[in-house]
Amino acid sequence: MLRERCLFFCLYAVPVEIPENEIELTAVRAQGAGGQNVNKVSNAIHLRFDVRASSLPEAVKDRLLRRGDQRITRTGVVVIKAQSHRSLEQNRAEALARLHALVEAAAHVPKRRRPTRPTRSSREKRIEGKKRRGNIKSLRGRVLE
Repeated sequence: MLRERCLFFCLYAVPVEIPENEIELTAVRAQGAGGQNVNKVSNAIHLRFDVRASSLPEAVKDRLLRRGDQRITRTGVVVIKAQSHRSLEQNRAEALARLHALVEAAAHVPKRRRPTRPTRSSREKRIEGKKRRGNIKSLRGRVLE
């Protein structure tokens, strides 16, 4: 029996998992200065993840596609290039971590703010302070006898 490997994220009691077959990882040559092995070794990772065709929950897909992130194309494909490390494995781990952070940010639902009213004593203190300040300012005027 073939078990499918998944990247599993648990976010605020909403489990989100991305099967590995939905993530396309390609080894490419890294940019930057050369050196030994520069023309032979492919050590950057190009990650592509199609949001619309993925098995993510619909709410997470919508929030992900509505984000103004430059890594998400108009067609709904997340493109991440990781090349900061020298080894392919570290760049692969970094690309997956960046995807994880992106999906985690989209899966987080902010708590709705309930507007509160100022208490009676805080209103009274505010008015008292305004009266005190007004009195001080009125005493700065010209003295009349």
